[in-house]
Amino acid sequence: MGEAGGIAIQVVSGLDDLPQAALALFGQDAFSTPGWYRSTIAHALPPGAQACFYVALRGGDILAVLPMLRNRRRLAALTTPYTCFWQPLLAPGLDEACLAETGRALARAWRPFPVVRLEAMDGDAAWLPPLLAGLRAGGLVGLSFDHFGNWHVRVAGMDWRTYRDSRPGLLRSAIMRPTRKLMGRLGATYRLISGEDGLEEAIAAYEAVYARSWKTAEAFPRFVAAHMRACAADGTLRLGVMYLDGAPIAAQFWLLHGSWACVAKLAHDEKYKRLGPGTVLSGLILRHLLEVDRVTELDFGRGDDDYKQLWMPRRRQRIGVLLCNPWRIRGIAEIARHRLGRWRRVRLRGRWVSLGARAVAYALR
Repeated sequence: MGEAGGIAIQVVSGLDDLPQAALALFGQDAFSTPGWYRSTIAHALPPGAQACFYVALRGGDILAVLPMLRNRRRLAALTTPYTCFWQPLLAPGLDEACLAETGRALARAWRPFPVVRLEAMDGDAAWLPPLLAGLRAGGLVGLSFDHFGNWHVRVAGMDWRTYRDSRPGLLRSAIMRPTRKLMGRLGATYRLISGEDGLEEAIAAYEAVYARSWKTAEAFPRFVAAHMRACAADGTLRLGVMYLDGAPIAAQFWLLHGSWACVAKLAHDEKYKRLGPGTVLSGLILRHLLEVDRVTELDFGRGDDDYKQLWMPRRRQRIGVLLCNPWRIRGIAEIARHRLGRWRRVRLRGRWVSLGARAVAYALR
């Protein structure tokens, strides 16, 4: 337990051990629901790792819950390769002073670890600066890094045609022509699963498509199907499958949370790549999300794949922070490595600027 400014930190080993007031803070986004963490804990923990939850309390009030992953002497945010967003689960109305005090209390609790890694965070989140200030005041050194890009778009009030016509001509052509060919002349069929009816067949189809796709093998092969079942049970699943001659050729798994939808996994059979089944399926699912689910934001998840920029015009940076204890050898080493890397990048950038200036000067002679 750590304590600062009247705030105490308790460590709870499992979801079922958390008090009801703590569980009430879950579900602020699709990646912080109890179902998400249950699927993660059951099917996506590295060997030897354990989930734990750091709970910040003042008196009898729960201020924050931080889902974390402990593996021997390592501590990190409880994330997976499937996590698109992670954040502390904060009680409503916390001011900057309270967030800073929470950071100081967490720093006391985290000092035994040389480095604590937080990742998949919104770099513009209002809670982040005061929390980091408190962690620094508690003796930890924070080193930020870019984690991954996230492409998204606001679509409030749009129907499918309005959205489609707002996209670049290259994408419009890639949607319309293959759709006419696949769904018309070739007679492809499409199913969208949102509940438990037909779910197991759709999961089997998804796994068959994934096995024949360009994708590498899953790091945690049981996670995706397990979370599909969890989402089907609470109505947040959107699992689309396209079939040609009765065989699945493309599949996509989307998460729905309120008026926000995010693609979690997608794949198509490489044998049918020339027909554009992935693009066609994306259009069919997006039409449903826009005109039936009435979502106001679409999200293409992790990464900067080129195709995402055609569908989603806006990019935001997800960041990470390494919280290093400067009194531990590994903490010192991480600080040194990070600062040396930054110095090298600055020096290399300066060298290229210098070379560029020389080239310009030579050209103007």
